[in-house]
This record gives sequence, C-alpha cells and structure tokens, in this order.
Amino acid sequence: MERMQFTTSINAPVATVYDKMIGKETFKQWTSVFNPSSDYEGGDMEGTWQKGAKVLFVGTDKKGKREGMVGYIRENIPNRYISIEYVGILDGENEITEGPVAEDWQGFENYTFEGHNGSTTVTVDIDVNDQMVEYFRNTYPKALKKLREICERN
Repeated sequence: MERMQFTTSINAPVATVYDKMIGKETFKQWTSVFNPSSDYEGGDMEGTWQKGAKVLFVGTDKKGKREGMVGYIRENIPNRYISIEYVGILDGENEITEGPVAEDWQGFENYTFEGHNGSTTVTVDIDVNDQMVEYFRNTYPKALKKLREICERN
C-alpha cells in the first residue's frame, strides 16, 4: 500500500469546489475519468456525505457488472476536509469487506480544501494498493483537471 498525494489549484471559491467535488451530478462528471459510469449511492441524496455515512462508490465494468468500493465518511468538515475510509469492494451486489481481496483495497482517501483570495487548493491523499499505483499516478491528475474545469466554468 502506498500513500499518494495529488494537488490542484482551482480558480473558484472553496464552497464551490467542495460542493462540486461531492455534489451528485458533478461528482459523476469529474470521476468519469476513472470510469465513465462512476457514481455513488448513500451519503444521503443531497450528497452531503455526513460523518459516519456509508457510501458505495459504484460503476460498471466492461460487461455491465456493478463494481466499486465500500466506504464510510470518517470526517466531513464542510469546505475544509473530508476523510473516506474504504473497507472493501463491491462485486455485483455483494459487499466484500473481509479477506485478502478486501484488504487489498482498504485505506483512506482524504480531501483537503484551502482557500486563497478566491481560489482553492485541493489536496487528495489516498492509500493505493501496489498494483494500482501507476494507474492513479496517470489518472488522478486528469480527474482533478476535470474537476477544475467544472468548477471554473460556473
């Protein structure tokens, strides 16, 4: 497991960036870089991701099967910090949270938001299993670029 960090500067206020990062429709847009069908279930319909809420981060594979991550919101300080703990994976309708497969995906993904004169720095710290390091190294910057485009056009 490797802890990776990604940072971007967005020319938009912190509240806008925070809302767009976790808002239901805009979340699907920026995370489409990872999987065109990216979405989430839970965390309540407004996407507020209350502390303690269970959230399924879902998409479909090339065959149309549901897959994704099982997570819990461990902290959510609006406009400042979000911490997600991944406890396992979603395989079809099955949540796998024990055993070696689940352990490969357990870890944290944290979002930190810092405002600077009307712009925002977003820092993502994420635990990545060894086989996914190169994928995230290449893909996460593209996802943050997409988030920046979404935030700056509104």
